[in-house]
Amino acid sequence: MMPLTFCPEGEENIIKRIGGRDETRRHLENLGFIPGGSVTVISTMGGNLIVNVKESRVAVSKEMASKIMV
Repeated sequence: MMPLTFCPEGEENIIKRIGGRDETRRHLENLGFIPGGSVTVISTMGGNLIVNVKESRVAVSKEMASKIMV
């Protein structure tokens, strides 16, 4: 298992678990980041990530991405 921040661009990964406080986990789940779901890193800009999750593109900060384990 590794944080989403270490994933190469263009590679599809399966979300294993979401870390962080309850409100952080709820926020990420509302965006579509749920364990068992797939996520693909589209690009990285200054540590922040643009990812494809549930057929939509979402921007996540480096701090948020580090709590998503794949």
